[in-house]
Amino acid sequence: MVRLTTELIAKSRSHVKRKQGPSSQEYLRILTHLHFSNKNIEDIGDISVCRNLSVLYLYDNQITHICNLDFASSLTHLFLQNNNITHIENLSHLQKLSKLYLGGNKIAVVEGLEKLTELRELHVQNQRLAPGEKLLFDPRTLLSLADSLCVLNVSRTNIDDIRDLRELRKLQHFSAADNKLQQVADLEDVFTHWPELLEMDLRGNPVCKRQKYRELLITVCRSLVVLDGKEINEVTRQFLINWKTFKETNRRPTQQCYSILTKTMFIRNSPGICIL
Repeated sequence: MVRLTTELIAKSRSHVKRKQGPSSQEYLRILTHLHFSNKNIEDIGDISVCRNLSVLYLYDNQITHICNLDFASSLTHLFLQNNNITHIENLSHLQKLSKLYLGGNKIAVVEGLEKLTELRELHVQNQRLAPGEKLLFDPRTLLSLADSLCVLNVSRTNIDDIRDLRELRKLQHFSAADNKLQQVADLEDVFTHWPELLEMDLRGNPVCKRQKYRELLITVCRSLVVLDGKEINEVTRQFLINWKTFKETNRRPTQQCYSILTKTMFIRNSPGICIL
């Protein structure tokens, strides 16, 4: 078994290359970035001497459990994607953590993040789940992240409903591509709770084939600038919002009204508009 220890760190190429400088123990104490990706590591041992660690790269390994990181109170970035982790655990002491990468593991429930009130990015995409399983979220974790989380990636996790995520009112970037989302109405309900959303990717979901899917989401997400990899034309957005206003005031728009509205938008935003 390959275990991450201070001895392994001392033998690493970046450590051996030091020709001059502090002693081994002092070097470990002042170390801020640790790169051990793709090293066949299966377990995290006692590396508590690295008390100033702020960024830890452990992706593309064979790690099954998150452990022995309680000492890392200065850690801000943790890269654990593409391992064999099944549970999110033992992270409560990492209260400065701002970016957590857990994609490509075997996690079925997003939990154990209640103390991470500084977390801004959470990447849990592409989980290797058992047939019939889908990614779930612990309500306590969602509530704790409501005022901090700005980026969430849940692509390819078999989710079919995101209504529980409405608590994440600070979201700016949301990726849920290649899932099983189907209902436009459910999406509209959630997105009204995300006033700061700037970019969203839902490609590969059944809902994308629904009639007027793109038009509806553009009118609901007023701050959105990119949807499914395509920028949103502001002229188009304003046209769709105006057209929706006509419909919501229970006035049946005649063809003449439609022509006048189109002509007005054309003149105001020359050289023209793009109707989706």
